[in-house]
Amino acid sequence: MKSNRNLHDTPTPQNIPYTQRRLKTKPTLILLLILLIGNLFWFVLWLLPSEESALKDGSETVATVEGDAITRQQWLASMESRYGKETLRNLVNETVMDKAAQKYKIKANDEEINLEIALLRSARDTNDTSLHSLSTEQLRQKVRAQLLLEKVLTNDVVIEEQEAKTYYDENQSLYNIPTTYRTSMIVVNSKEDAERVEKELKNGSEFAVLAREHSLDAASASLGGDIGFVSSEQSSVETAIVKAAQQLKAQATSKPFVLSDGRYAIVMVAEIIEGNSFSYDEVENHVKRQLALEQLPSSITPEAFWAEFGVEWFYGETKK
Repeated sequence: MKSNRNLHDTPTPQNIPYTQRRLKTKPTLILLLILLIGNLFWFVLWLLPSEESALKDGSETVATVEGDAITRQQWLASMESRYGKETLRNLVNETVMDKAAQKYKIKANDEEINLEIALLRSARDTNDTSLHSLSTEQLRQKVRAQLLLEKVLTNDVVIEEQEAKTYYDENQSLYNIPTTYRTSMIVVNSKEDAERVEKELKNGSEFAVLAREHSLDAASASLGGDIGFVSSEQSSVETAIVKAAQQLKAQATSKPFVLSDGRYAIVMVAEIIEGNSFSYDEVENHVKRQLALEQLPSSITPEAFWAEFGVEWFYGETKK
């Protein structure tokens, strides 16, 4: 059957209205424009050094001093030369203690870790600021590693029940844990300086940032003002600081107050751990472990187990 359609009815570029042709060609122009922009973009990226290759060869710049670059490779090499050996030793020791714990079926459960943390936080006159910068999980991991070490080292040491009970009775105050306050502080020279800091805090500035900028206590300032957990039992912490902390709720900040040397301080309490008194049954294993550690020669270290677990390390020393 022949079509009745006239040849002149067939669309051609000449008889298509201008507006219709423009509508059909516009998507094509947009597509070409997108492809052109894409090609230019990839060409620019090709000219620039890739971040991945910079990371691989260590040439990535991590700092500049008057335009002179310090590369990632220089940074990592410096850290390795200063801290590499001791850091690797600690990692090896932790792994060895894990292996030894598995072999001797020794565990450190959550209850034991909680007890050790409570005792650690309440330790009288503690000056171990290295613990202040640890997160909760990091602290638990550190305590767990220490527990496994102590348990492995004392695995064969027997402590008589009566000896442990006598130690507990004579040192019971160690196991009466006062309420402790995770505290940060800012120390300044005058009341006026303290009031300026207080105003900045009220305007939304972060306590840690202001501590680094203004606090005269260098040790805590580098940690954003953090001085760890304080309690009334710690003679190393000024009484005025403890009293100020005791009047605060968690996440609250004090008014400026005067210190014994005439300077002024503001404290912030991040966390409050309520006090507790531990019975002998609750701390029996801890007491026996402490007594067992006292019987060990000071020369016993985790390295004594390196040969047993076939340790080989970068520094090539043989441990026997």
